[in-house]
Amino acid sequence: MTERPYRLSARFVETIREPGCYGDGRGSGGLSLRVRRIARGQLSKSWRQRITVDGRVRNLGLGTWPHVSLAAARQKCVLNLVARQRGELVTGRRRTVPTFEEAVEKVIAVHRDGWKGGGRQEKLWRATLRDYAMPRLGGLPVNRIHAADVMAVLQPIWNEKRVTAQRVRRRISAVMRWAMAQGYREDNPAGDAIGAALPRNGVRPRHHPALPYAEVAGAVEVVRESGAYLPTVLAFEFLVLTACRSGEVRGAQWKEMDLAGREWRIPPERMKTDREHRVPLSTRALAVLREAREFANGSPLVFPSARGGPLSEVAISALVRQLKIGAVPHGFRSSFRDWAAECSDAPREVCELALAHVNTNAIEAAYRRTDLFERRRALMEQWSAFLAT
Repeated sequence: MTERPYRLSARFVETIREPGCYGDGRGSGGLSLRVRRIARGQLSKSWRQRITVDGRVRNLGLGTWPHVSLAAARQKCVLNLVARQRGELVTGRRRTVPTFEEAVEKVIAVHRDGWKGGGRQEKLWRATLRDYAMPRLGGLPVNRIHAADVMAVLQPIWNEKRVTAQRVRRRISAVMRWAMAQGYREDNPAGDAIGAALPRNGVRPRHHPALPYAEVAGAVEVVRESGAYLPTVLAFEFLVLTACRSGEVRGAQWKEMDLAGREWRIPPERMKTDREHRVPLSTRALAVLREAREFANGSPLVFPSARGGPLSEVAISALVRQLKIGAVPHGFRSSFRDWAAECSDAPREVCELALAHVNTNAIEAAYRRTDLFERRRALMEQWSAFLAT
C-alpha cells in the first residue's frame, strides 16, 4: 500500500491504487485527487477543487490524470482562486452575486423596521449613497468591490465634507458586512484598512450656528412679529422655551401633553435616545400651547401644517433663515446650555437632563435613576422668565 504523504506528490499520484479521495493538504486551494474503480478493474484518477463561489460550495472538475499532471492541477487551482477574487469564475450556473445597488436595497429592507423617524433614516441612506457611492459602486457585484473603489468614493469629499464622508463610509461598510454574512465575500473593503489609509487631518467640526443667550429673547420677538404661518411661529417659540429638538417639537401631539400637570411626555420612538423624555412646561410654554389649541381645529398635532400633517423638516429653519436670525433651530439648545451654565445655579446634571442628554458614565447612570424633574421644572421656569425680560 502506498504511504499517504502530507501533500500529494507525483510519485503518490502515479502509484496509488486504493479508491478514495486524497486532499493536497492545507493551503492547496481545495485540490484533491479522486481515485475510483471503473469497468474491468481499471482505475480512474481525476482532479477536483472544492471552492466557495457566490456563497455556495462547489466541486470543480479539473481533468483526469495523467492528462493533467499534479503541477497542472495545482496551477488551475490558483487560477480559479484569482478568478473568484475578481468575480470572474464561471461554474456553469448563472451568477447570483448582487450588485452594490441591489445589495443596498436588501440592507435597507433588513433595517427599515428598526429605523425611527418616519422613513427619514431611509431617505438619508438613499440620498448619500446615491450622490456619492452609486456612480462608482452601483453596478459592481459586491464581490468585485475593492478598497481602491471605496477610496475613490471617499477621497474627493474626505477633507471638505468629513462628516458626510464618514456617513458614506459607514453605510458602504454596512452593505459589505451584509455581503460577508451572505457568503459573497470574505473581507470588508470599507473596514479598518481604509480607515488607516485616509488622512486624519482635515476641516474642524462645524457647530450649529447659535446666538448668544442674551440675544435669544430678541430673536423670539422677531419671529412672533413676522406675520408668518402661526403654527410655525408657535413651534419655534415652544422649541426655544423647552430646549427640545426640532423633530420632537414638530411631531408633538396633544395626547402627549398633560396641561394640568404641566408636563410633556415625549415617547421613546420620537427621541434620539430611544427613551421617554419628560419635559416640564413653564408658564409661557403653557400659554403657547393654549394659543396653538385655538388654531389646531381638532388636529392631533400641536403644530400642524397647512395641509394638516406635521410641519416639514425645514419649516422652522427656513423661517429663521428668511428672518436672518443668525442661528439654526438646533443652535438654541446651545444658547440655553450656555445660559444655564452662566446664569442659573442648576447643577450640571440638571442642565444635561433638560437637554435629554444621556449620561455616558456607566457607573453614574447605574446609580442615578431619577430624572430630577422638579429641579428641571424650576430651571425651565427661570429660562422662561429670562426670555420675557
